[in-house]
Amino acid sequence: MTTVSLADVATSAAAAIGVAPFTDVLGIGSTRHVVVCLIDGLGANLLERHAPWAPRLAGMAGTPINAVFPTTTPVGLGSFGTGLLPGSPGMVGASFMLPEVDGVLTPLQWGSEPNPVAVQPERTVFETVARAGVTMTTVSHAAYRESGLTRAVLRGADYRGVDGIDDRVAEVAAILATSPRSFTYVYWSELDRTGHEFGVDSRQWRTALSRADVLVGGLIDALPVGAALVVTADHGMVDCAPADRIQIEANPLLMAGIIRVAGEPRARHIYVRDGAAADVAAAWSSELDGYARVLQREELIDRGLFGPVDAALIDRIGDVMAICGGSGMLGSRVDTLVSGLIGQHGALTDDELLIPGLVHRRD
Repeated sequence: MTTVSLADVATSAAAAIGVAPFTDVLGIGSTRHVVVCLIDGLGANLLERHAPWAPRLAGMAGTPINAVFPTTTPVGLGSFGTGLLPGSPGMVGASFMLPEVDGVLTPLQWGSEPNPVAVQPERTVFETVARAGVTMTTVSHAAYRESGLTRAVLRGADYRGVDGIDDRVAEVAAILATSPRSFTYVYWSELDRTGHEFGVDSRQWRTALSRADVLVGGLIDALPVGAALVVTADHGMVDCAPADRIQIEANPLLMAGIIRVAGEPRARHIYVRDGAAADVAAAWSSELDGYARVLQREELIDRGLFGPVDAALIDRIGDVMAICGGSGMLGSRVDTLVSGLIGQHGALTDDELLIPGLVHRRD
């Protein structure tokens, strides 16, 4: 397992264009222009197994790095955007408790409330880059411009909302041609959506991978001499067979002592009544023996799964968490649609945890 993670990608890119106090642990090398393309759902193992469908990606230099835990988009973008492991910015799941509002936050459905800066006040890498006088730009879906997640963990960049491959490449090319020094972040979500619906062993997924490869090829071709492209992801994905799914609410032994269920089907946050954590953990461990690893909050923190955890944010983490292995998933009524999808992520298998850390320089 590599020690370099998604939390090191934006900071390495910033360091490569000379922005302090960051360090280029990814080995990009000094440059005046860096483009970071994050392809949602592109696990390193998936790319290796499907290399014929992605020749430009497969031809890039680099090795796998780690996603952050849980291996899901809000957590990954939180660490990418802040350069911190999840326990510091407090993005700890696909959904999680916000004790200050006595409710569950689902970051991918987040608008203006609760206030994004109040939920995540740490300075972002993008803010630091922009303050250094570098042209800092996000090129992503127009619909995400004002989302709570964007304003919480990716604020600080000039946002260019464009949706197609050609439009994204043209936007990046214009930035590279007109800026003396630039950091451009490009986000692509199609592969993740396709994997969720059809699975990662599907014709549709391979077609979506080929389209992501076209995007990467266009970005490579747009680079001026001396510029660098970095390609990474927020997580990988596994297919989950219907026979491997357990419905939480259908098992009274799993529901005893529980107040709320959050997270996602392969990494569930379980919030319990006062004093019930040990009993709930024991019941879940017994019922899910061989199916999921069950840990109490203190164990999660002690094992460093969230990195250093801000003391003010500890209660965002479940009193108990269940982390699936194999192709298992824990469905719930709290996210019935998500629980019915084929492709899933969130846990710690290599297919979910390992992501690309690829670099191409135009020398």
